[in-house]
Amino acid sequence: MAYRDLRDFVHKLGKEDELQRVSAEVDPILEITEVTDRVVKAAGPALLFEHPKGSTVPAVTNLLGSERRMCLALEADSLDQVAERVHSFLDVKSPQGILEKVKMLPKLAEIGSFFPKTVRSGACQEMVRTENFSLDYFPILKCWPQDGGRYITWPMVITKNPETGKRNVGCYRMQVYDERTTGMHWQTQKHGAEHFRSARAKNREGKLEVAVAIGADPATALAGILPIPPDLDEFLFSGFLRRDPVELVACKTVELEVPANAEIVLEGYVNLGEMQTEGPFGDHTGFYSLEGSFPVFHITCITHRKDPLYLTTIVGPPPQEDYFMGHAIERIFLPVMKMQYPEIVDVAMPAEGIFQNLMIVSIRKSYPGQARKIMNAIWSLGQAMFTKVVVVVDHDVNVQDSSEVVWKALCAIDPERDVQFVLGPVDTLDHAARRQDYGSKMGVDATRKWPEEGYTGRWPDEIKMDEATKRRVDKIWQQLKLVKEAKKQ
Repeated sequence: MAYRDLRDFVHKLGKEDELQRVSAEVDPILEITEVTDRVVKAAGPALLFEHPKGSTVPAVTNLLGSERRMCLALEADSLDQVAERVHSFLDVKSPQGILEKVKMLPKLAEIGSFFPKTVRSGACQEMVRTENFSLDYFPILKCWPQDGGRYITWPMVITKNPETGKRNVGCYRMQVYDERTTGMHWQTQKHGAEHFRSARAKNREGKLEVAVAIGADPATALAGILPIPPDLDEFLFSGFLRRDPVELVACKTVELEVPANAEIVLEGYVNLGEMQTEGPFGDHTGFYSLEGSFPVFHITCITHRKDPLYLTTIVGPPPQEDYFMGHAIERIFLPVMKMQYPEIVDVAMPAEGIFQNLMIVSIRKSYPGQARKIMNAIWSLGQAMFTKVVVVVDHDVNVQDSSEVVWKALCAIDPERDVQFVLGPVDTLDHAARRQDYGSKMGVDATRKWPEEGYTGRWPDEIKMDEATKRRVDKIWQQLKLVKEAKKQ
């Protein structure tokens, strides 16, 4: 059964011993970050700060900071189970015969039941404030010492494409400038930025309406983070994940809809001709992203529950909570990559690679140059286009074992022959790039080389013990271990 809202999931975490309530007063300025950072790196629980300094609104951090909590959030026994559902959801092909059409009906009916549902009212509007409101009411964090200010770090930013009317839900950090304005960190390649550019091209002096929802059931809160196909509605996919449609309610002052179960909603607009300096911000790269010029969000109305919870997340030196979100995305969307490129066996994005810096891919190689084809394919896949380094290995390399990858990859490459460089779009946060949003990427073909690829020698066999010897030693292994333990005593 789907979680009703954020507090329903928090209650579940409490029952599962996955939540720590913090009754002491902790300052949202730096202190909550330091506590959360220590807990994440110690593989600790979600945190509910009951008394943030300067606010009566409790703050929730590290909500999804473990694979177990990700599974609890998605109501699954494993991420692979979710991946199977995603594969089934996206693999809806046109049926050819009458029998196939009949067989397809249950699946189509299930998909139809996930569409967002508009309702007349929602808990997110128990309190409506159009006058005398302030962002200072909420325990918005300043995370790191050199941050430009306090930041909303887990918003669902909702806009409509001015050309098509199609909704977009994105997660873009928002620097608080004052009681009623924030920055809107729409990076160049994001859909929110595309909506902004499209609207500005029509009327530079106009406005783009924006709604920001903060806090909801976990599947809905993830709506702006998941790399779903561009034509798929984010709230539809959240409905699929939670097995129940997302209920939406009309905003009070803008023509947008927000999740009815949200904790807090900010309504307002962006002036299309207005930009302001935003940053620095201690980012998921482990470094500060520097100042830049971004649109300004003006808040015209705040609605919230009578007793809201403020959901936030910390980014910074890995691992952080976002690593576990990224790992879940890696596992859940692997079947989607395999649908497009069946030779892919597995993919890994290590925490230290901070998502866009390193992807390791194993393939079942069947023709020369296939590793390079996969590199270029990844650089053309949605947000994967930002991947700075792609390492491709053979199917028998366990990409989840970094020691094995380093050993086998380094033993498999001739650097001059097997490394290729390309130029293209890079993540805005890549401070090493030659220019913002544009730089180089590297692909490493660490597969066994074939004669057709210019390799003239004989590829050596990996050293492995024969199975007969292993079986004989298995019989005496326990005895050997007992002797070793006896010597220690």
